[in-house]
Amino acid sequence: MTTIARQSLLLAWKDTRIFFKDRAALAFAFLLPFVFVVGFSLALQGAGPEDEPLQFVVATQETEGLSLQAVETMAAAGEGRIVAMEYADAQAAADAGDIDGFVAFPSGFTGRLLSGERAALAVVVGREAAPEDEAALRGFAQQIAARFAEAGATLNAVIALERPEAAAAALEELLSGADGPVVGIRVEQVGDIEPFNASNFALPGYLTMFVFFTAAMGAEALARERQTHTLERLMANGVRRESLIFGKFLAGGIIGVAQIAVMWTVGGLAFNINLGASPAAVVLLSLLMVVASAAFGVLLASFVRSVRTAAAAGVLASLVLAPIGGSWWPLFITPPFMQSLARLTPHGWANGGLNKLMLFGAEFADVGPEMAALAAFAAVFLAVALWRFRIAPSG
Repeated sequence: MTTIARQSLLLAWKDTRIFFKDRAALAFAFLLPFVFVVGFSLALQGAGPEDEPLQFVVATQETEGLSLQAVETMAAAGEGRIVAMEYADAQAAADAGDIDGFVAFPSGFTGRLLSGERAALAVVVGREAAPEDEAALRGFAQQIAARFAEAGATLNAVIALERPEAAAAALEELLSGADGPVVGIRVEQVGDIEPFNASNFALPGYLTMFVFFTAAMGAEALARERQTHTLERLMANGVRRESLIFGKFLAGGIIGVAQIAVMWTVGGLAFNINLGASPAAVVLLSLLMVVASAAFGVLLASFVRSVRTAAAAGVLASLVLAPIGGSWWPLFITPPFMQSLARLTPHGWANGGLNKLMLFGAEFADVGPEMAALAAFAAVFLAVALWRFRIAPSG
């Protein structure tokens, strides 16, 4: 075991020195990612969430009664933030995703309210509505219900006293009295909406892409050593097969660590990126991503034989896995099937974890599954490489 470790370190040191003397390789690994990050950041400069006005839709299933006048009154007093729709139209709009949902007065609402029975409202939520949209609709419905419950008690009291003229006055006060309409909207500005920093997404995405890309291109160098019989000469000098594999793995890891160190340092100084609530989690997740990428490079080398095949396989694998894994666009804006597909790639777990930490304020424990997945990918890649790796070139 000591011999394998020593040989692996010597081979890793050799490959690392060769890499850092190659100017083209250095430009590809360290300079080109920033070209992509700068381009992406400039394209989205000043972009950010829009300050869209909050809007509620109300409808009723009654053809006559108190709810019709209530819907009209709320819409008139809502300053465009409360919209009255026919029930069928509101249901169709929610099903189509045009609105998040609506609050509805069910049929028989007026009769139940005036008779003292429980008169509940319905909250209809569209299939694509976000949880916060549903919560807003339910809060809106609760405010309407509370106002009607208060007025219903007054109506029942005056009706019990057989004073219909007082009941009419109470009804009028409910809808548009001195206390205001049934439900109104008050808007408060609590702060400006600031544009997001596009680099917080672009830099982690392209970092993941180019770390794996560089590791995959390392398979080309190993294929060249196989074709030139360099590996056989090393074996003849007492180098173990396992030492060759772990040496290449360690070299890929050292180069990957250098990439993430440069990317995160420059990202913080030049692009003002935010590492979120747990920078330690960002660093550890990045290191696990490097481990997985180094294992992936050795795995790829175990399946290719010629230099040309290795180069083509490295480019193809990188350009396929990067978009699937969310390096080109955020996974959270993609359809569910693409998010599921991304979980089959180490890129998807790495980008998903980094997005959680840097965009959504996740804590260390929140990215535990992503860290475990990257470690599992690395273990599987390395195990397959140990089983599949051959020294001699194919005939």
